[in-house]
Formats: sequence, C-alpha cells, structure tokens
Amino acid sequence: MPTFQRARSEEQRELRRRAILDATAAMLNEMPVAEVSLNELSRRVGLAKSNVLRYFESREAILLELLDRAWKQWIDDLPGRLAAEVGEAGSAGERGDRLATALTRSLEERQVLCDLLSAQAGVLERNVSADLAGQWKRTAIGNVDTMARLMRHHLPELGDRAQTLCAQTIMITAAVWTHARPSAAMLDAYDADPSLAVLRMDFAPTLRDMLSTFVAGTLTRAASP
Repeated sequence: MPTFQRARSEEQRELRRRAILDATAAMLNEMPVAEVSLNELSRRVGLAKSNVLRYFESREAILLELLDRAWKQWIDDLPGRLAAEVGEAGSAGERGDRLATALTRSLEERQVLCDLLSAQAGVLERNVSADLAGQWKRTAIGNVDTMARLMRHHLPELGDRAQTLCAQTIMITAAVWTHARPSAAMLDAYDADPSLAVLRMDFAPTLRDMLSTFVAGTLTRAASP
C-alpha cells in the first residue's frame, strides 16, 4: 500500500487524482460498483478517506469520471468495429440489424462499462453537487453526439434521430445489464419454479433483440413524412 505525502504542487495533485482513479478502476475489475467503498479505496491508495475527498467530492464523483473514461474508450473502439461488422452495403434494415449486433458484441466485452452505466441514474448521479452534475451531463451529451455521428456514417437514414437512438442505447444497455444479473434469491426462485424463468434475461441476446427493434423503429419514424 503506497503512502503519500501531502501534495503541494498541481503536478502532485494530478498524480494523486490519477492514483485514486487507477485504484478504483482496479477495484471495478474485481467487484461490482455496489461493492466499491471509500474505505477500501483509501486503504489501497494509502490516503485517509478525508484526503481522498480533497480530490473528489464523493465516491460517486470518482465513478462518474471512470464511467466517462470507459465510455470514451468504447467509442474509440467503435469505428473499426462498425466498419468491419456493419459496413455500407445492403438495405437500411440489413445495416440496422448488423449495427445492433455489433453494438451488442462490443458492449458484451465491456462489463465494467455496462456495470457503471447500470448505476448511473440510480446511484452515481445521486451524491454529487449541481456543478458536477451539470459537468457530467455535458460530457455525456458529447459522448452521445460522437456516437450519433458514427451511427449516421453507416446508417445515414437515421438522420437527426441518431442522437435519440444513441441515448436510448445507453438506457437500454443499463436496464438489460441490471435484469440479466438477478439476485441469489431470484436464482433460487428460478431453480425452485422453472416456469418463472420465462422472465429471466440473458444479456447479449436480449440486448441484441431490443436494439434491433429500436433501430428498426427509428428507421421507420425517420422515413415517415
């Protein structure tokens, strides 16, 4: 466990921030968002909890910054993936189906991103200041705009509705991720009564079906006068 002296320069403060973010990112690779605590984070970075809060106003502020980092890393991966898996050939419907499949595959590979997205509205946005909340929403809008430009490149038929579709993709991903990870009690209930499993979701096939439906519906609306 590292032990830090008090940061006295801007460079030292930035090093502290990076250490806190990196330690939290490592924790997210080991445990779900709900189990990430300031106490454990403080122990790992060698700072008192009060000192961690000198650099970030709350646990949620740290996790929102990591969500933005993970979101941007995903976006950076999308151009090559969409070019390879969606392309520009075929009808709008065919490209839309391929887009839904490509997005699902890419999200399935990014479990930390999905976990953070699932906690965004219900947890991460609840314990931050108004200033940070506004800053976060402006960042999120920028991420959605970038996604929309990528989608329109392969599916120009979406037009101005691409941005809404991208925002819906994030919300759908968060919801499906949550429902695809039932509690231990719910798993026991499924085992005791297999008929209940009709409501059980598997992440990738459920997300792919929902995104395909949303893309098809958006294309239909975009084509309407």
